[in-house]
Amino acid sequence: MDWVERVAGIRRWARDGERAPHKPLLLLYALGRFQGHGGGPIPFSAAEEDLRRLLKEFGPPRETSPGYPFHHLTTDGVWLVDTVDGPGSPGSGLGRLRASQASGRLHPDLLRALADDSQLVGRLARRLLDVNFAPSLHPDICRAVGLDLDGAGAIPEVAARVASRRAAGFRREVLMAYEYCCAFCEYDGRLDGAVVGLDAAHVRWWAFDGADDLGNGLCLCAIHHKLFDKGVLGLSAEREITVSMKFAGGSAAARAMVLSLVGRPVRAPQPGLRGVDPANIAWHGRQVFHAPARHA
Repeated sequence: MDWVERVAGIRRWARDGERAPHKPLLLLYALGRFQGHGGGPIPFSAAEEDLRRLLKEFGPPRETSPGYPFHHLTTDGVWLVDTVDGPGSPGSGLGRLRASQASGRLHPDLLRALADDSQLVGRLARRLLDVNFAPSLHPDICRAVGLDLDGAGAIPEVAARVASRRAAGFRREVLMAYEYCCAFCEYDGRLDGAVVGLDAAHVRWWAFDGADDLGNGLCLCAIHHKLFDKGVLGLSAEREITVSMKFAGGSAAARAMVLSLVGRPVRAPQPGLRGVDPANIAWHGRQVFHAPARHA
C-alpha cells in the first residue's frame, strides 16, 4: 500500500476550482495527534472546537461544520468512526455526533504502517500540505495541528530537485518583472546586494492548478505574501488592493502596513510584460479572500 498516494487522492468536493480542504485538515490533525499522543481514538467532543478553528483559519471563506470531515473522511479508507452503539458514523450532524459520543481513529492498517516507518508521518503530512495549501501557510498549519516535520520524512531527491528548479524559475521571472519591488507596498530591500524579504506569490495557488507564470504571479514582501495567502488582502477586478473587513488592527503598524492599502492600485509589471490574469484574481477573491472588503 502506497499510503502517500492514498492520502493525496482523498476525495474532495470540487467545482470550478473551489477549495475544500476539510478532510485533509482533519487528517493532518489526526497525524499531529498520532505524533504527539499515539494512535488512540479522538473523541469528537475533544476535536470539535479544534476542527472549527482549523477550518476557520485555513479553510475557504465559506463556513463549514467540523462534523463534515469527521464523518466524510470515513469514505477514503484512512479513518474510522465509532459510537457508543458500535462501529460506524452516525452522520455529519453535530447533534448526532455529540449524542452518540462519536470518536474517530486512523485506520488500523495506516496505524501499523506509521508504527513501522517513523518517516511516514512526515511524508504524508508534506504531501497533504503540498496538494491542498499555499506554501506560506505550511508552517502555520503544522503548528496548529501539533506536527513537527523537522527531519520527519524527507522529500524524494528527484522530486525535490524538480520542485526546487520550478520554484526558482518562477521566482526569478516574477521578481524581475516587478523590478524586485513589492507590488503592494513597494518594499525593495537588499542585503549586501542580494534581495531579501521578497517572494514570488501565486495568486491562484499551485495546489489548485495555478500556473508558474506572470499571469499568476506577484512580487510581494514576506508579510504581504502571508496576508495575501491568508485572505486578509486581495485584489479587485480593477486591480486595486482590497482589505478584509474581518481584519482588526489598531496599532500604527497595522494601519501603515495593512489598512492604508485599501483601494491602492497594485504595482504593474514592467512595460510589455504580462500582468495577473483576471480569472486568477477572481479565483483568489472567491476561494481565499475573506469578504467583505473594507471601503476606502
